[in-house]
Amino acid sequence: MAKVRVGRVGEQIKKELSQIIQTELKDPRIGFITVTGVDVTSDLSQARIYLSVLGSDEQKENTLKALAKGSGFIRSELGKRIRLRHTPELEFRFDSSIEYGSRIESLLVEINRGHDTV
Repeated sequence: MAKVRVGRVGEQIKKELSQIIQTELKDPRIGFITVTGVDVTSDLSQARIYLSVLGSDEQKENTLKALAKGSGFIRSELGKRIRLRHTPELEFRFDSSIEYGSRIESLLVEINRGHDTV
């Protein structure tokens, strides 16, 4: 039963975070961000947020720094929107699975082109 609640809380955090980042944060360093996933500990004390950011490595680092700097504001907004006894600590990380998937897809296309010419 507890795992179901953790999953629901994680999905709600993901939804609210996406909205907060898009509408509330005014930091120019934050580029185009997609919240791809949220892992919440079983005691709801910490949440690891996985992000996909479009842009160069420098833009990604600037985005991560801006989110870390604004994490207090984000956490307080999250606390207002989600009724929990304690708002979880937020830890932002990059989700490289989208880049990895596109790399695999480009390799498969390249392989298929090689077989077409033979």
